[in-house]
Amino acid sequence: MASKKTLNAKNLEELGAARLAQLLIEISTGNALAKRRLRLELAGAQSPGEVAREVDKRLSTIRRSRSFVDWQNRKALIADLQTQRKAIVEQVAQSDPAEGLALIWRFLGLANSIFGRCDDSSGMVIAIFHEAVADLAEIAVRANPRPEALGDAVYDALSANEYGQYDDLIGTLAAVLGERGLTYLRGRMTALAKTPVKRPAGKDRVAVGWASSGAIYQDEIDERSRDSTVKLALMEIADALGDVDAFIAQYDEPTRKMPRIAAEIANRLVAADRADDALQILDAATQNNPSHSSFNWPDFKWVDARIAVLDALGRGREAQDMRWSCFESSLSSGHLREYLKQLADFEDIDAETRAFDHAQTCNSVLGALSFFVEWPKLDRAADLVIGRFEKIDGDHYEILTPAADALSAKYPLAASLVLRAMIDFTLIHARSTRYKHAARHLLECASLSRQISDFGAHESHTDYEARLRKMHGRKSGFWGLVD
Repeated sequence: MASKKTLNAKNLEELGAARLAQLLIEISTGNALAKRRLRLELAGAQSPGEVAREVDKRLSTIRRSRSFVDWQNRKALIADLQTQRKAIVEQVAQSDPAEGLALIWRFLGLANSIFGRCDDSSGMVIAIFHEAVADLAEIAVRANPRPEALGDAVYDALSANEYGQYDDLIGTLAAVLGERGLTYLRGRMTALAKTPVKRPAGKDRVAVGWASSGAIYQDEIDERSRDSTVKLALMEIADALGDVDAFIAQYDEPTRKMPRIAAEIANRLVAADRADDALQILDAATQNNPSHSSFNWPDFKWVDARIAVLDALGRGREAQDMRWSCFESSLSSGHLREYLKQLADFEDIDAETRAFDHAQTCNSVLGALSFFVEWPKLDRAADLVIGRFEKIDGDHYEILTPAADALSAKYPLAASLVLRAMIDFTLIHARSTRYKHAARHLLECASLSRQISDFGAHESHTDYEARLRKMHGRKSGFWGLVD
């Protein structure tokens, strides 16, 4: 049973309304955020309209503010924004969707002024605006604005999307806009593309940078930004309308031959039951980029698109060959898993063994180690480390650290060798910023050595540490962390 002193709603209720009111006054004194929250609650007790007026006043104050918000004050800003957003969504929009829609647009309109004076290196502030975009879609469903009016609002928002606060706005609102709203918005964006950006007279042009070709002017940047906004909007509208040709039209011929762009187009063509057209697009990209046909290092998006096309055309054998080729060249576990899924019972076991044998002997030891750890096939990973230890590049801690962790329980020798590779690299190259990690790794090696009965062709831990002290004994920054 909870103590009577535990902070919970039931215990607080027993204090009575008068005492709680007194406590809230005391707690909110000197706390602007708490005071604003209480005012919102008092307004809500009167009517949703009063809440709307309170929120509107606060949004105006935030918009007018010019003080810089550093990381120390960011938490208070986030709390304030969340309070206003929730008041709009949970109180105003519930009783008056039209008013809620207007307020959530006003809320989103704060983004540019806030990011102009805010350190958002954590990404926590932009996340609030992305939440608000999702809220906008839900409120718009209830408010049911005219498609053209909503299209105008989206147009204005995208024209002011300076910090990415309106990213995916069209996709989020597509269902509410409907075909009528999307078509209307496409017309406005097309007209914008044809509208010249105002270019000042020569002496009035503002240079904002320099390139090898000369000055870079603000009006040129504005025009590029406008063109990018229009292009992205028209692509999203095309997707929302299921108009593949309109999507393709946003790319010129040379760009369509870039493998990743070709893959994007091909995926949409397959979804539209136009697999033959998709294959032509991918073939053109292959001819333009010969390396992609030889799988020196596959572009996974292009490969996956081609596999999907081959499957759609009923050319499953070729799709399987491509999955295997992709695995052979990159050790992609995802492509191997898909390859194995297509095989009959028992055939997959032989194919898996063949794949493991290939990985065991491939040129990239780190790639193979990463593959075996991810699969997971730790006995193979251990054999790889023990047999090809000299080929392990200890610089790649992002691969080796999780590998050592995975191997330590059942394969202590292999885990110890992986740790040694990182230690050796750190000391040989005198990477002092890594000394604390290397020292920890050496202590882990000492612990693992107690589980190893036979080091085989490799040094015992005692001999290994003795060699380190002989070769790197003067690196006091390291040994000071060990001893």
